[in-house]
Amino acid sequence: MKNIVAVSNKKQLATFIDFPHDLYKADSNYVPELFIAQRDLLTTHPFHKHSSLQCFLLYDGDQVIGRIAAILNNNYNVFNNANDGFFGFFDCINNQEAASLLFDTAAEWLRNKDVKGAIIGPVNFSTNESCGLLIEGFDSPPVVMMPYNAAYYPALLEGWNLQKKVDLIAWKFTGDNYDDRSVKLMNRLEDRLKRNNITIRKINLKNFKQEAANLREVYNKAWDKNAGFVPLNDEEFDYQAKDLKLVLDADFCFVAEQDGKLVGFGAAIPDMNQIQIKIKKGRLLPTGIFKLLFGKKSIKGIRILLLGVIDGYRKMGIEACIYGNIIKSYRAKGFQYAEAGWTLEHNDLVNNAIAAIKGDPYKKYRIYEKPL
Repeated sequence: MKNIVAVSNKKQLATFIDFPHDLYKADSNYVPELFIAQRDLLTTHPFHKHSSLQCFLLYDGDQVIGRIAAILNNNYNVFNNANDGFFGFFDCINNQEAASLLFDTAAEWLRNKDVKGAIIGPVNFSTNESCGLLIEGFDSPPVVMMPYNAAYYPALLEGWNLQKKVDLIAWKFTGDNYDDRSVKLMNRLEDRLKRNNITIRKINLKNFKQEAANLREVYNKAWDKNAGFVPLNDEEFDYQAKDLKLVLDADFCFVAEQDGKLVGFGAAIPDMNQIQIKIKKGRLLPTGIFKLLFGKKSIKGIRILLLGVIDGYRKMGIEACIYGNIIKSYRAKGFQYAEAGWTLEHNDLVNNAIAAIKGDPYKKYRIYEKPL
């Protein structure tokens, strides 16, 4: 008999976090999330000070066969003048009855919170965190901070009558698809920007606190039109910046300035998933911590995690120049690949900039929605 249990204690939370490890134990492309990071996200992240969620486990007898989190992001609803809810952290066996029971449970929890709009997902809090369901590109592992799921998942969501809201694109660069023509194009764009007193420079990690304060302002302005976006408050931004600082390399982080005013930035981080894929069940102890610390030098890929330009400075070539500088750095360091993304499918400005420097749209993710 199938039975839904609302997560209410540490043991159940650990079961919730660990379930995907058993589900994907035979999948060589699966990368386990770090247990401590998932636990903190679900319990102590600043999100919990203004919003709420409830995790659920689905049992068949005494065996876990699925999980889901119902998420009410109050800041999202205020910012977007909406009354929507989200689902996230969805994992399930290939069984429509099981998946539908999970979705029904999340929807009912949201209705009980007086949510009358749509249920949207998979989104783990907002688009500032992990989001989207993989629908194309199942032949390789995900890069750092990108989701992964089995190929049967889209059918489970669509079987509950969830519909496409928007697609997200991940682009890949490899050593052989970034040519001299692209470099020359970027150099011409940079020369044109300089005539408007706009310069591209590396981030100053020694003055990270001040840089982060300026980046926060640009971040919240640059992404205000993105589907599902909600601005990060100071505490949320600092929470993410603190984690990113641990892995940031100034050679992969660039800002655009005009007369000292920050107008855009882009940042890439090493693909830590190359190490995490070897850490059993995402546990740092007893040996995972050593794999993480000593494996960093062997990483041969990056993910361009962030890129944003504020309104009034778009369509000038800043996006292409920031992307190009990051790609030049990864090639100079002998890295084998870079992933850029995700980007919204209809963001022609950014997508064209990536395509211009030979990006390959090799993975696609989808965010779904359904009226409540």
